[in-house]
Amino acid sequence: MLTMTPVAILYYNPFMSRFQIFSAAQIQSLRKGGAILRDCLKEVARQTVAGVTTGELDRIAEEFIRARGGVPAFLGYHDYPASLCVSVNAECVHGIPGERKIADGDIVSLDCGVIFDDLYTDACVSVLVGNVDPQVRKLAEATEQSLNAACKLVRAGIRVGDISACIQKTVEAAGFHCMHGLTGHGLGTTLHQFPDVPNQGEEGTGPILPPNTLIAIEPITSIGTEQIRQEDDGWTISSADNSPTAHFEHTVLVLQDGAEIIV
Repeated sequence: MLTMTPVAILYYNPFMSRFQIFSAAQIQSLRKGGAILRDCLKEVARQTVAGVTTGELDRIAEEFIRARGGVPAFLGYHDYPASLCVSVNAECVHGIPGERKIADGDIVSLDCGVIFDDLYTDACVSVLVGNVDPQVRKLAEATEQSLNAACKLVRAGIRVGDISACIQKTVEAAGFHCMHGLTGHGLGTTLHQFPDVPNQGEEGTGPILPPNTLIAIEPITSIGTEQIRQEDDGWTISSADNSPTAHFEHTVLVLQDGAEIIV
């Protein structure tokens, strides 16, 4: 039986020292944390129905994560007061859960993170509640499609700009916009680290991805403007024209010849 020596990466990566590279043991821990987060989001999405409060969804998420041995990654992060970000309609990201009741026709993004063995995972889904406007449904579908297309590109040796360009082209081809300034990111022993992963960009630009690093890819989109507005609570970010938005996110492990969606 012939054995093959692994082929060396045939490129120079000037950014290499800035990436966190994970061991086999750490990757196993990331998979376990990702499984907790994946199941958590499925359960919270199932309970995202008309009449439930965003605060109740946060309680469900925190209890689910802790019951399975994880730690809520967002709770207390830069003093964020909850385990879940719940952003409704024009709210893009970082919506603080509270007394607001979900209504029929809402689009609700559920963004959550888990710490397991001191490693972070991060993911988001957008839920369509009841009788949603067809354009909002189309927005959600295009946003998720852009995420899936970008994940299929990921492998060692591509540049961040390749991911950014793929997301932008997919979203704009559907007639929508990526929100300016809101990006994905690296993660691992911290929630946000090098590199930023923009949702707008040019192929062949940006840092080169090495194998066994981790990135969060998260297209955040709008029916209307790409401009954003910071709300008075200091956390919630909305579309500047109050048009509906969508948000999907995967934590992705970069491999030599492809990628693994951790969550």
